[in-house]
Amino acid sequence: MKLFSPAAGRLRRFQEQFAHALVDPELNDPSGGVAQLVAQPGFAVYRNTVRKGCIDALQANYPAVMRLVGEEWMRAAAAEFARTHLPARPMLLEYGAQFASFLAEFAPAADLPYLPNVARLDRLWTEAHGARDETPIEPRQVTALAPDELARVTLRPHASARWQWFEQQPIFTIWSRNRDRGDDVEGNIEWRGEGALLVRPFDNVQAIALSRAEVAFLDACAAGQKLADAAQAALADEATADLAQLMARLLSAGAVGRIDIDRS
Repeated sequence: MKLFSPAAGRLRRFQEQFAHALVDPELNDPSGGVAQLVAQPGFAVYRNTVRKGCIDALQANYPAVMRLVGEEWMRAAAAEFARTHLPARPMLLEYGAQFASFLAEFAPAADLPYLPNVARLDRLWTEAHGARDETPIEPRQVTALAPDELARVTLRPHASARWQWFEQQPIFTIWSRNRDRGDDVEGNIEWRGEGALLVRPFDNVQAIALSRAEVAFLDACAAGQKLADAAQAALADEATADLAQLMARLLSAGAVGRIDIDRS
């Protein structure tokens, strides 16, 4: 067990007060340990620099959201978010993990019910981009397995693979049209549920629309279920799913990073 001295505890509290004071312009508690610092004119300059860095990072990390709402709206929302969400790591690429949940409770976003899920896909893109490297499994590595091995196989999703099913909302279509400025953002959108996969098998993140069966299959694989059980999970969600085509799509996309065979 680690024992912390009273001095270490005081330092930690001071650091926490200092960090909160940087992002919250209304935090001017004279009884706080940073009251004298906050009162100095130079502190406002430092506070504005840090606050702007957080806002800039959110705008960069959520480009599809920004395009949907516009820069002015986005920066106002980001400023509100930054007041209560401090960066947890020095890499601002990772900043804003809770932004989708924030938008779900943010009153000005109430008329945009799809916006939090668009933010979730922006976040999954960032996670896929920053995930560790892993050589994806190729289709031939699965087709080369003997029948008795297939019965004992578990397919492990690629380290960068991130996926989600969005019930009753065409989030992948909305997101992809606004993430890539070259897409047709004015085309008609069929309002139905969609799945999405973000994966970086090599250098670049790939974005792929998924069926409900494909999402269920990946969920089962991530839970450590055998190949046959993952296939049953896919069929349970979509009885007409073509399992051969499903596996071919996921393997070709680089969504599988490892094959585990039960040797017991």
